[in-house]
Parts: sequence; structure tokens; C-alpha cells
Amino acid sequence: MAAVDLGSNSFHMLVVQVEDGEVRVVDKLREMVRLGAGLDEQNRIRPDAQRRALACLERFGQRLRGIPPANVRIVGTNTLRKARGAGDFIMEAQRVLGHPIEIISGIEEARLIYLGVAHSMPPRSGRRLVVDIGGGSTEVIIGLDFEPLELESLYMGCVSMSQRFFPGGEIRKSAMQQARLAALLELEGVVRRFRELGWVQSIGASGTAKALRKVAEAEGWSRDGISAQALKKMRKTLLAARHIDQVELKGLSEERRPVFAGGLMVMSALFEALGIEHMEVSDGALREGVIYDQIGRRRGDIRERSVRSLCRRYQVDMEHAERVRGVAQRLMAQVSDCWRLHPEECAGLLGWAALLHEAGLAIAHSQYHRHGAYIAGNSDMPGFSHTEQQVLAALIRGHRRKFPGSVFLALPPDRAGRAERLCILLRIAVALCRSRSTRPLPEIGVECGPDSLFLRFPPGWLEERALTAADLEMEARYLDAIGVELRFA
Repeated sequence: MAAVDLGSNSFHMLVVQVEDGEVRVVDKLREMVRLGAGLDEQNRIRPDAQRRALACLERFGQRLRGIPPANVRIVGTNTLRKARGAGDFIMEAQRVLGHPIEIISGIEEARLIYLGVAHSMPPRSGRRLVVDIGGGSTEVIIGLDFEPLELESLYMGCVSMSQRFFPGGEIRKSAMQQARLAALLELEGVVRRFRELGWVQSIGASGTAKALRKVAEAEGWSRDGISAQALKKMRKTLLAARHIDQVELKGLSEERRPVFAGGLMVMSALFEALGIEHMEVSDGALREGVIYDQIGRRRGDIRERSVRSLCRRYQVDMEHAERVRGVAQRLMAQVSDCWRLHPEECAGLLGWAALLHEAGLAIAHSQYHRHGAYIAGNSDMPGFSHTEQQVLAALIRGHRRKFPGSVFLALPPDRAGRAERLCILLRIAVALCRSRSTRPLPEIGVECGPDSLFLRFPPGWLEERALTAADLEMEARYLDAIGVELRFA
């Protein structure tokens, strides 16, 4: 299995062998790409940063060849979340990698980080506080055992803070004070609820935490991690040097040097705001979390739990939703080869859209498909990537009334065609279940062509159900408008 983490500062790849439930690391690759530093004033990725990133990903892609596609997961974080007009870059990145890229939300990033840390640290009773300072965002999590209890993603990181307060590497006392206040302001809204939960162990993860630990231990300022006193001594050393290039700290690597000051100030603010005196550092983080999440999906997909949680919140009629899901997935099973709908990817998305297709009724009946699409596209849904939520929203938005072709054009090109076909199946399933009868539908034969569907019902069944026949006739007219022929008999 392989996990690739496209971070704002570094790109990481982890390749593992899973045997009898045990995970053994086969290969690790890391390159300092500094994608976050490559954003211009309009948050567009500069050409030189794109070239660096693609050169790295081409090397990663070579290593991924031979690994089954279902066992590879590639996630993009803060910089790809905020980058504007990055569609062409992402398409080219996917081409050189040979695999799709999932842009994940900050909260999903936090969940995966906690999962990676929890599996990488020795078991310990009580809650854990986990902090991961990335290039563009900082994730703060409290969890117990392998379950996160509180998750937060903050808009500050070692790259963004270094660029904002220490441009060109110059270090001034006033800039340090401004950086401290900015970080404390970002933390202000989360401190109270985190402190109320409490924890018995503080853990840092990823590059900034590892760099600070390395310096603290090399200088003899801390043992087995990072201490508040060690951070204070680092700040004094930076102030005395006045420029990052003049800083002499044992253990500080040259590739970490340009973003060290920003990362130090974020960690210092976390220690101050949360009252941390000492922090251990984990070797596991996001990429390890991605691996364990992949393994966990084979035992029970967290995305199913996320969808059912939303269904409960919006009081979805689950009996009806399950019927729609069953019908939609049975239809898909008969057309998956013809329409090239990969079951491992498409069956889940189609089923989850069916479960959520009436969620918008909790807001209003009028235009409830639009309300449901907003819910699916904008809720925090653990386990889902940003793209997967976009697809879910498009399926829900398009499940009734006029077929919204423009919604599917807004999806990534490699997802749009399959999503449109899944939506057609969802629409037909909704039409067939519209009576909300608890009696099971008969076996329905399905034949398909590139742009056609033919539904075959048992003799006499449709004649006895005039409303269902009328619904299908209406659906045929809607689909004809997008060039898809629907016939039934």
C-alpha cells in the first residue's frame, strides 16, 4: 500500500507491506517542494513551483508503478485547498503520478493525522493532545485511544508565518511580537474547549515538531521532546542572530532554515495558549494516518458512519432512503461494465447520495434537492475528500427535476462523466420508489448503450402502475434534453 501527502512545504510518500494486520515500512520518500511558498498574490501556483512539484511527482509516480491502484491514496492539503486556477496543474500531477489526487479538508486532515499518531505511539491511558504544524495550516486534536474527540484546523503554518512576519529571513523583536499575537489570535477561539476537555499527554507531529525536537535535544535544552524552556532559548538565539542565515543552532538543517522562525512562533503560541510544558514527538502523521484509514475501510468505512450521522441530524426517512439505495445499486451492477463504473469507487458514492437525497427536506420542501446538495458539499464529513463531497453534492442536486448539466461540468474532468451516469441511475431509482411503498420492486432487467438505457419490467407490471409509468415518461423527457435515451417496457 502507498500513501502520498502533498503538503504545503514537503511532499511525502510512504510505501508499506501489510501482512496479517501488521504494517511494515518498505520505503519512504520526502522532497522539500515548498508549494506554499510558490503561491503568488492571487493564490495561483507560480510556474517554477509547478515545475518543482511535477518533477517530484514524476519520481514518486515511478515508485508507485506496480502497486494496485486501489491500494494507493494521494491527498492534498492546505496549499491545494486554497490555490486558485489549479485545475490544469492537478490534472498534470495526476497524469505523472498515474493516480487521482484527493483534496482533503482541514478537519479531515486533522482526523488522519490523529490516526497516524495514535498508531505510531505506545498505548497510554487518558486523552492525548496532538499538534501538527504544517506549511500552511496547523491541526490541533484531542483524542482517546484511536478516536479523535475534538478536531481543529487553523490558518497558520511554518511557511505562511515565515513569509508574513520574517520576509527575506530578517528577524526583529517587533516581528516576533506580531507573530506571537497573530498566532494567539488564531488560537483564541479553540483554547477554552480544548482546555475543558483536558489531556494527559502532548504530542507533536510532522516536520516543524521534528525540527524543534532535533534542535532542542542537540543543544541539550530538552530531553525526549520539546520543552517550553527550549523554545524560549531558540527565540533568544534567533533574535540575537537578526537574520535566519546567521542563526547557529545544532541540529537545524539547511532545508528547514527558511521556515524555522515561523514554525517556532506557532509552536511557542501553542505552548503558551494551551499551557504546555513538555511535548513528545511522533514519527507518525498524515501519511501514516492515510495508510491506517485505508486498512480501516476494509473493516468498516468511516464514510458510511459520516453519512448516517448526517442522516440522523437531518431526520432522513431511512427506510425509504435504504430502498432507493438498494434499487440504485442493483441498476448500477447491470450497467457498470458498459458505462465503466468502477464498483469500488462508484457503488459507495451512489449509495451515500441515495441515503442523503432527501436531507434537504429538513430545511424546506421547495428546492430540497438544492438544500441537500449544500449540506453534502459543505458539512464536515470524516473520511471524505473535497472532491468526493463535490460529487455527492452534484448527485443530490441532480436527482430530480431538470438535469443540471452545468453542475457536472464543474467537477474535475476525470469525475464528471461517471458522476453524470451515476446521477441518471439515482434519478431512475428515485422515480421507481416515489410511491414509498414498502413492497419490494420486481427484478428489473437493464440494457445500456453509450447514451441509452432500456428497462425491462415483468409483463403487466407497469400497466398496473400508471403513476410509475408516468414518472418514467417524464424522466425520459428530462434525459432526452441531455442526449440520453431512456426506454422501458
